[in-house]
Amino acid sequence: MFESGYYCTEELKQAGFKSLGENVLIAKNCTIVNPQNISIGSNVRIDGYCSLIAGEISGISIGSFVHIGSYCFLSGGESIIMDDFSALSQSVKIYTRSDDYTGETLTNPTVPLQYKNITSGSVHIQKHCLIGSGCVILPNVIVGEGVSVGALSLLTLNLKPWYVYYGNPVRKLKARSKKLLELESKLVEDIKSEK
Repeated sequence: MFESGYYCTEELKQAGFKSLGENVLIAKNCTIVNPQNISIGSNVRIDGYCSLIAGEISGISIGSFVHIGSYCFLSGGESIIMDDFSALSQSVKIYTRSDDYTGETLTNPTVPLQYKNITSGSVHIQKHCLIGSGCVILPNVIVGEGVSVGALSLLTLNLKPWYVYYGNPVRKLKARSKKLLELESKLVEDIKSEK
């Protein structure tokens, strides 16, 4: 078994990210496109075989205390925002652009734009969200604060804050506990007292 490891701080600083916090770990086997349009907060870990593809104009913004599990794919033709304390489990796919699958137009990147009908829009994953393994998030979706989404769910619409969701298409199951907000406050206090 070979360990790919993570880039050191100096290597990450030289990569040309728009902004980069402290204690950032990015696996060396990740694919990063347009790092100048990617902002990363502090205490972030991005595991192996992830792809972060920022657009030429739009970007990807990752807050602090964020984890992105292995094999995740973030396609940022439009903006992708992950707020603090959010997480993607393994193999989550986020798309900010999608072809028309009805057969009314042509599809795929090799076809000129005038023959296609592309849906595009940003994706915003708000604070304390947890997206389960294998989920797919399509353009124009806001995942409200505190949402957790079960594995293999399809997100095509905005999700209301502080609920647990699951399914294809995703549906609301029950309210989610807010106890984690107390833990966040304690963590922030502990960090301040260490300085």
